[in-house]
Amino acid sequence: MKNTFDRLLERQPQLFSAADLVVPAATLQATADLIAAIESVIALPAYRAHALAQAPAIARRDCAARGVFMGYDFHLTAGGPQLIEINTNAGGGLLNAYLLAAHGRGDAGQAIKDEFVAMFREEWRLERGDAPLGRIAIVDEQPAGQFLAPEFELFRELFEAHGIAAVIADPHELAWDGEALRHAGEVVDLVYNRLTDFALDATGSAALRAAWEAGAVVLTPHPRAHALYADKRNLMLLSDDAALAALGVDDATRRTLLAGIPRTVAVDPQKADEFWAGRKAWFFKPPAGFGSRAAYRGDKLTKRVFDEILHGGYIAQSIAPPSEHVVRLADGETTMKADIRCYVYAGRIQLVAARLYQGQTTNFRTPGGGFAPVFAG
Repeated sequence: MKNTFDRLLERQPQLFSAADLVVPAATLQATADLIAAIESVIALPAYRAHALAQAPAIARRDCAARGVFMGYDFHLTAGGPQLIEINTNAGGGLLNAYLLAAHGRGDAGQAIKDEFVAMFREEWRLERGDAPLGRIAIVDEQPAGQFLAPEFELFRELFEAHGIAAVIADPHELAWDGEALRHAGEVVDLVYNRLTDFALDATGSAALRAAWEAGAVVLTPHPRAHALYADKRNLMLLSDDAALAALGVDDATRRTLLAGIPRTVAVDPQKADEFWAGRKAWFFKPPAGFGSRAAYRGDKLTKRVFDEILHGGYIAQSIAPPSEHVVRLADGETTMKADIRCYVYAGRIQLVAARLYQGQTTNFRTPGGGFAPVFAG
């Protein structure tokens, strides 16, 4: 009898590439060094004050949970790995743990799955100490219709295999009774948050927001994690030598950050002519965006879209082109681009995976593309 992942491979083969990537160990170490440098800056009180000052008020609620599945996304360039963005609730981690088995690394995949469960238990311990973790809700809007919906089911199975009750829920299905967050009448202890409503300000998130603000549920990742890590305006500070020096960041850490983070600036409407003239050098992103939504390569811009960007609070990031790799297909070979994602918890890389694609952005539609494991060479 086929398991859930095997059925997924048959039903959504476009999620996975048959290829794997071998990346030099020194390159992977460079990503780890950059992540460590970023984490050291984010730990500074002055950085936190800056990031939280521009965030929604809900992000200023302090909490002990760190936030699961931080995703550091890189392009590998001739000058070394370049950080494109940081995401909270980065998807695909569990899919890639299962994918390792399909590439002959089943033991490594199992170890990572066990580590993921331990991560959720640690989030719970940080907030609740030795109290038992009874039920997790995996929450996203209309979860059955999400592109990565199969991963939700794999998480549910994984939690239950480790003795934790688990449900998959739309935020509308949650209820706050003034004492506990509930789903179908049962108390929810921890919410694995897959929402892109990062500030929990949508109407459907009202119960979850109320429960979290009351300290009645452990939420991971949470609005504070998004404000500190994933708001793309933070990349402006992290790629600005003078701003880093003003925070007290030491010379060696500043050199690491400036070498690995493309220059990122605010799109100032007063400099419209300058940005338009130099648009081919920039990638334009909304500050709270995710994935490739509403993000634009400058050389593909129309005047109409550029006018929207000017008044949309966008940031502009110097283009760092993705690496290209020859991938074997059933009927030959093709060249694909690669984004490299490091799944990180508490500053440590748990898993590295690639997304192979053609075109402007990752799309999971390119034959032979999709998630691919990354091995050190």
